Amino acid sequence: MVSNLQETVVYPDSDGQPMSDNTKQFRWIVEIKQNLDWLFASDPSVFVAGDLLWYPVEGRPEIRNAPDVMVVFGRPKGDRGSYQQWREDNIPPQVVFEILSPGNTKTEMEKKLLFYDRHQVQEYYIYDPDRNAFSGWQRTEDGLDAIGEIENWTSPRLGIRFDWSGEELQIYYPDGTRFRSFNEINSSLEQERQRAEQERLRAEELEAMLQRYRDRFGDLPE
Repeated sequence: MVSNLQETVVYPDSDGQPMSDNTKQFRWIVEIKQNLDWLFASDPSVFVAGDLLWYPVEGRPEIRNAPDVMVVFGRPKGDRGSYQQWREDNIPPQVVFEILSPGNTKTEMEKKLLFYDRHQVQEYYIYDPDRNAFSGWQRTEDGLDAIGEIENWTSPRLGIRFDWSGEELQIYYPDGTRFRSFNEINSSLEQERQRAEQERLRAEELEAMLQRYRDRFGDLPE
């Protein structure tokens, strides 16, 4: 039976804000989200989303946030208009990412930290691509605490490693391979396709040479 609360309260699927303020921010959001999708592709109980509104409290649609990327362990993959926590076994996102743009203010980011702390996020990461500045927080018994030694930090929940000692952040899979952009993945696939095509043509050439030998000298001896 549907409660009166569920019938009357509206939880919008959009907050009217753009996903990103510029191409650099958008690229990082997409790259992190896509690579996390690939990392957990074989696990049906890990849900990864980008710029999805998260409502942690039933009946309070004004309490919401839309992490640039969020990861939820223990929830099935699938499309959602928003993440309504009470409909998801009351499991909050355990890991969230925010990619900064020039439009983000100090007050805004302080409010986000408070929101994620209050609603039980386990790991929270912020990356500023313009300044190549990376920071993170991990939940302790006192709440979300800043990670002091974050250079080459490995996420306890995701198993991925962060390295921002170069010109920009590099993120590595648990096996040591680097997160790659869609263009890099597409380029690699195209190279593999071309290599496969070259191998096919070479095999056809060898088969034609063998057939010419058979036509002239008969079958090869056993």
